Amino acid sequence: MDRELAEFLSFLKHEKNASPHTINSYRRDLNQLALYLSEKKITLTGVDNVILRSFLATLYEKELKKSSVARKLAAIRSFFQYCIRMKWLNDNPAKIVATPKQDKYLPSFLSEAEVEAFLDFPQSDRPLDLRDRAILELLYATGLRVSELVGISLEDVSFKERLIRVMGKGKKERIVPFGRKAEDSLKNYMRARDFIFKGNIETEAIFLNYRGERLTTRSVQRIVDKYIKTSAMRRKISPHSLRHSFASHLLGRGADLRAIQEFLGHESLATTQKYTHVDLKQLLEVYRKSHPRS
Repeated sequence: MDRELAEFLSFLKHEKNASPHTINSYRRDLNQLALYLSEKKITLTGVDNVILRSFLATLYEKELKKSSVARKLAAIRSFFQYCIRMKWLNDNPAKIVATPKQDKYLPSFLSEAEVEAFLDFPQSDRPLDLRDRAILELLYATGLRVSELVGISLEDVSFKERLIRVMGKGKKERIVPFGRKAEDSLKNYMRARDFIFKGNIETEAIFLNYRGERLTTRSVQRIVDKYIKTSAMRRKISPHSLRHSFASHLLGRGADLRAIQEFLGHESLATTQKYTHVDLKQLLEVYRKSHPRS
């Protein structure tokens, strides 16, 4: 299966133009299946739906989340579909394996007051602190994914119109606006950026690490974690929580769901609809204003 898997990953990279993150995820998931088949001494042509269900059962035994199992199954389906295309197999054994029913959950988000308190950090004028403030402000102002934020280059930002060109999932480009607070923080950082830059060859990245190189997604996670501790916030949040907060606050102030979908770069409106939650206070307010016998 090693040769077939290598060809499939090459197909994803060169023909499907998949992102490195996607390719690495497929590689991990399919290597896990390949190891299972090797241990059972099952060849590629010997795989059927019963074997695949047994493999998924081992994942449940490891208490893997349903969403993770579903992702692995999607990778397996895609791989076997490629095998059919290459005429290595006649049928896709994964097509009749049911996808696990997903648990419903509300995304983690901050209240407007919590965001205000969180964005008060950092407060110094040191170049790296100015960078961190610009990162936090921009994440909340735009709802960008962290991978999108670290991918921004100098030419992607228009301060005149307060717009950013973003390369989202599937290499799909979109334009996202940002507000005055984010503009101020970004301009302050840009004036200090040369102190971080240090003449590095990587001149185009907006956000740089202390070596003058493009910042990574892991570094942004560490930055957020740092200011969670500084602000003494007691609950677990992530950079993605700022994205969730962006969408929730827009919706709460009357923004159209389809507009939010465009801002977030969601392909499906169903993905955006998870933000239609409201808190108890809002529910009571709507009830008292609307119900004839309230």
